[in-house]
Amino acid sequence: MLRKIPLALVGLTVGGLLTVVGIVAYALGNATLNLAGLFYGVPLLLGGLALKASELKPVLYSQAPSSEVIALREAEATPTQNQLRLDVTRYRYGQEAHLDEALAKIGLSPADDQRPELIGLHEKSTDGSYTLVLEFYSPFVSLEKWQERQPKIEKFFGPDIKAEMTEIEENNINLALIKELAST
Repeated sequence: MLRKIPLALVGLTVGGLLTVVGIVAYALGNATLNLAGLFYGVPLLLGGLALKASELKPVLYSQAPSSEVIALREAEATPTQNQLRLDVTRYRYGQEAHLDEALAKIGLSPADDQRPELIGLHEKSTDGSYTLVLEFYSPFVSLEKWQERQPKIEKFFGPDIKAEMTEIEENNINLALIKELAST
């Protein structure tokens, strides 16, 4: 639950309240409350404003996961799949876009203004394996370019990951990260 609360909002709220208390205390001649309010309130307010300026909102689920998929996730999702899901569904600060560094390392980000944009995600079962599907708006990087990078994607998000890319509509690419079952 706390991951869903933006840190910028906390800084703005607490800093704003303390600043107002400090100003009111100054007007009423209460030096102690004035100092506490202004010395703590103004920096918190400025910090909240700085965080708000660099805030990256969480990516939303396009489809809510079913209880079967959640059970499958808990049973067999890789640590990378879990970390990826948790990272993109929380507020981030100081990043330009979700997965910007990962896309650059894989070679799918020719320039900042041409980087594919993560617009959603969902979870499903693919032939009994847990699958995390990342939904990208990708007008500058074609499906063929994504498919050329499949070995790099699998290595980057692996081990035990198989990557499948599909174009669901023009400029929208789904990247399915499928947990490979161990062969016996």
